[in-house]
Amino acid sequence: MLSQDQILAFKHRLEAQLSMLEGHADIRRSSTGTVELDQTRVGRLSRMDALQGQAMALATQARAEQQITHIRAALRRIERGEFGECVRCEDAIAYGRLHANPAAALCLACAEQAEQERH
Repeated sequence: MLSQDQILAFKHRLEAQLSMLEGHADIRRSSTGTVELDQTRVGRLSRMDALQGQAMALATQARAEQQITHIRAALRRIERGEFGECVRCEDAIAYGRLHANPAAALCLACAEQAEQERH
């Protein structure tokens, strides 16, 4: 069971991560804009590089949005007094797992089971 001090420390970490991710949202959006077809200004290889950069930026944005969703869910669990409990089996999530990823919603056993179910 986590102490109130530990929970508060996790809350501060989550809020800082959320603030950073939300603060970089404008930068990520500008990197995902449409790549213009202007052969006089950009050669074919440069356009391909731009398209590849755009695809990478879109993937980064999707990961960031997923992280934001997980962080907000963890903050809601803190508010409800459910932080540190697996959302599947309700067992305690190991402190080390939370330390590595404070947004973790599943204990290790349930996370492994969920991974196997996906494949």
